[in-house]
Amino acid sequence: MTDGLLAHIRSEVRSERAYIVPGARPVSVKLNQNESPYDLPPELKRELLERFFEISFNRYPPEQPTQLVHALEAHCGVEPGSILVGNGSNELTYTVGMCFVTHGDEVLIPCPTFALYDSMVRLHGGTPLQVSCTVDYQVDTQAILDTISERKPKLVILATPNNPTGLSIPLSDIRRIVEATPGFVVVDEAYHEFNPEPSALTLMDEFPNVIVLRTLSKAFGLAGLRLGYLVARPQVTHEIMKSRLPFMIDRLSEQVALTLLNNQEMLHERVSAILKSTSELKNAMQRIPTVEVRASDTNFVLFRCKKNPQELLEALADADVLVRNMGGYPELQGFLRVTSGTEDENKAFLDALTSIVA
Repeated sequence: MTDGLLAHIRSEVRSERAYIVPGARPVSVKLNQNESPYDLPPELKRELLERFFEISFNRYPPEQPTQLVHALEAHCGVEPGSILVGNGSNELTYTVGMCFVTHGDEVLIPCPTFALYDSMVRLHGGTPLQVSCTVDYQVDTQAILDTISERKPKLVILATPNNPTGLSIPLSDIRRIVEATPGFVVVDEAYHEFNPEPSALTLMDEFPNVIVLRTLSKAFGLAGLRLGYLVARPQVTHEIMKSRLPFMIDRLSEQVALTLLNNQEMLHERVSAILKSTSELKNAMQRIPTVEVRASDTNFVLFRCKKNPQELLEALADADVLVRNMGGYPELQGFLRVTSGTEDENKAFLDALTSIVA
């Protein structure tokens, strides 16, 4: 009987896999999800708890968190009406899909990249046009331009810096792609704060087809609160708003985000500390015999060695350190990914890795 009922579920849904982080288990050193190692300072948490008691739980929040929207518009230097806030940038990715993608639409996605993009396109009945990276894992701009010229995709999705490769796309290349695309170009800047390249926001005044996604999960350290935002021309944001569910941002999350936006000095200090930590982690890994380390413009590092990646992941987990096996991407067979953590967490990882590969 159940099988017969399941047949009523859309085929696009039944053919997908649920997004589940593989290999997760309780450990002391968790370096598998590109999170910030820094929680909010205790004094800020106490301040926020006072605000927490002032919240009326029986009242809906606004459809959009107005105070936070205005603060983000000032933060990004964009005109009023340009920003849409969501329950993490992942939710906004699906909102974009709901707005733009219908059955048979082709969406160009360089690969490897964040798996959620492909899933979003297929769930909405579209077809992902995957364009492979170069041999050194860079986005192949010329191949993208050739595909745009030939297929005229409805949407192009770029991630810079890219997860899982950790590499940024030169702004000059993004400009070429935007100029060539008849539809919209979504630029996911989840790791923008670590990126040496300028933001695609600098193209928005000139090109109305640019949409930028950002998150407060990485550099801001708010992965547990699920906050992200979308930036586009006000006329575009107005239309995307129609495909988004209302009341997605609770009042406490808004207050936490506002508190961090009002503490820019702390944010800059943390970004600097994470970049320094990531550089030191990469340099230390390069000194371990047989370990190959890839370049990165993010807070994580791709690496591999002669040991089987799944066996290495399990051995590290047995040593109380969790990293991510990237073998789910065909281009990254053999690679693992480690997030830069605190000094103690990085040391624990390096000690474990050195012992295992030795």
